[in-house]
Amino acid sequence: MRIAMIGLGRMGAGIVRRLMKAGHEAVVYDRNQQAIDDLVKEGAVAASGLDDLRGKLENPAIFWVMLPAGDPTEQTIAALADHATSGDIIIDGGNTFYKDDIRRAKSLREKGVEYVDVGTSGGVWGLERGYCMMIGGPVAVVDHLDPIFDALAPGMGTIPRTPGLAQEDLRAEKGYIHAGPAGAGHFVKMIHNGIEYGLMQAYAEGFDILKGKKSDKLPEEERFDLNLKDIAEVWRRGSVISSWLLDLTAIALAKDPMLENFSGRVADSGEGHWTVEAAMEEAVPANVLTTALFARYRSRVDHTFADQVLSAMRFGFGGHVEMPQ
Repeated sequence: MRIAMIGLGRMGAGIVRRLMKAGHEAVVYDRNQQAIDDLVKEGAVAASGLDDLRGKLENPAIFWVMLPAGDPTEQTIAALADHATSGDIIIDGGNTFYKDDIRRAKSLREKGVEYVDVGTSGGVWGLERGYCMMIGGPVAVVDHLDPIFDALAPGMGTIPRTPGLAQEDLRAEKGYIHAGPAGAGHFVKMIHNGIEYGLMQAYAEGFDILKGKKSDKLPEEERFDLNLKDIAEVWRRGSVISSWLLDLTAIALAKDPMLENFSGRVADSGEGHWTVEAAMEEAVPANVLTTALFARYRSRVDHTFADQVLSAMRFGFGGHVEMPQ
């Protein structure tokens, strides 16, 4: 299949490369000309602007927008809608607020243009590992796009099958699902990121306590100068708390045991806030996720080693740079 990718940042470029590796064709556009040129050298087709994309695509045209949530995505989708024809498909693969998806899908449908929201997880490792995707949109449209999603997904890999799982739709085992109508994909991804906040905060606080065990505030016989990189490494192997986030923590600590290259000023990209907001709307208690969100707010005022661990994990999976100021 041939697809247009608008936005060639850390994930957009990786998605294009993975698709081309699987035999798909890509038409690419970004405001950064160098990003376009790099992918053209690898076989992509360049577009000079949004108005140049449609003529280089098949019917129906498929546009994948991989830009920051908010105005950049909103304006780009509005511009694409002006160039699209009936039956064309616009995909938003960023971290858009799911209620915006619902609104857009309704507006685009009135023009005959289909809309699909894809919550995409994988960060800078997606090209190698594949992208976990949570998809919202009409059944027929999502099915039409399945060759693209199948190529991007991690696949069955080496993960053992879940015992007793009766699965008619094997897509979940391959690393992607059709979650429901427009907005459902980004809603599931939003909760995924909210949980991510909580998991990261638990690791971060745990390592901060380990580091603090050598504090001179403790009785001398109770002080331990613990090797954090060895602890992270041993926990990766057979421990009940092993995970990819722990893998990334171990990698960061192996390179920089005191994480001096990380500021500890931890950003949030919106999904944690939206997750807490959804919990409030549904009257669902979300103590851990709410605390994790507010810990990020606090990190911008008073930094701790836990904040540096969070920064290291965010750099590991997403390439988010939070350098000392």
